Amino acid sequence: MKRTVTIFVCVAIMLVAEISFAQSGKNPLQGVWKLSEVTTTGQNASTIKNPQPGFFIFTGKYYSIVTVNSDKPRADLPQDVNTATAAQLRDAWGPFTAQTGTYEVKGSEVTVRPLAAKNPGAMNNKNFNTRSFKIEGNSLTLVDKANQNGPANNPVTRKFTRVE
Repeated sequence: MKRTVTIFVCVAIMLVAEISFAQSGKNPLQGVWKLSEVTTTGQNASTIKNPQPGFFIFTGKYYSIVTVNSDKPRADLPQDVNTATAAQLRDAWGPFTAQTGTYEVKGSEVTVRPLAAKNPGAMNNKNFNTRSFKIEGNSLTLVDKANQNGPANNPVTRKFTRVE
């Protein structure tokens, strides 16, 4: 009888701990992550060890990405943007990503679904990006896996450092 009570108490404690953890909703991705390295694969493979500014923010259900996708600062626009040429606009706005939406985590993969983006084409409700992720201390590594077009042919690996 005493053994049965002890087993019951142990199981009850484990269940309460599991329920408390589940209710806390502690998601290891939640926070603000600063881009620290970008490695591309394929024909023009490269690693940028000191990338331009970029952040990935995860809240409870939503994410936001803002990055400069270049190894050098973006070009400045003329003071009067109405006089900017198409080439000047492309140079300034082309290497820039701004996107926000919802995300879900399954195991070691995160899938993002854009709701608003600099690129209107990204906002199609069928679009998604799935990446594997690995967290070690304050470091996050995201590796492209697939999107609405299929598996990533030349996956990009992005490394981040937690800043908040």
